[in-house]
Amino acid sequence: MNNKIDDLNWRILKLLQENSRLSMSNIGREVGLTPPAVAERVKKMEDLGILEGFNAKVSYTLAGYQLKAIITLRAFMGKLKPFLEMVKTLEEVINCYRITGDENIIMEVVLKDQAHLERFIDELIRYGETRTHIILSDIVSDAPIKRLK
Repeated sequence: MNNKIDDLNWRILKLLQENSRLSMSNIGREVGLTPPAVAERVKKMEDLGILEGFNAKVSYTLAGYQLKAIITLRAFMGKLKPFLEMVKTLEEVINCYRITGDENIIMEVVLKDQAHLERFIDELIRYGETRTHIILSDIVSDAPIKRLK
């Protein structure tokens, strides 16, 4: 367990996960600290790697993509390492994880349309067997990391 995340830091993390654009003043009012004290705690959590960054959430549909999908890949013998390098260059991939189980890889991708999906899969099948799942809607998305009990 990380002793650098005390009760106050957890409260700050909760607020930042709800809205990363909150000012240090607003956070300070919520947790009972001055803005400089909040900024110091945030900086320390960044330095320790607890806070990994602040990101904008972009609507894939309003950005021009019609499809979001989860694609798994079961790599062919000798193709996993080349795939791991190649996948970093694919603009469609918004998340990619190496996993345990029958498949080696799970990716979250955004695509313009079905033809784009077909071309994308054609690229992937050089590296292994794929399985595609079209996402219909988000049920839980970007849920906050909570304190272990």
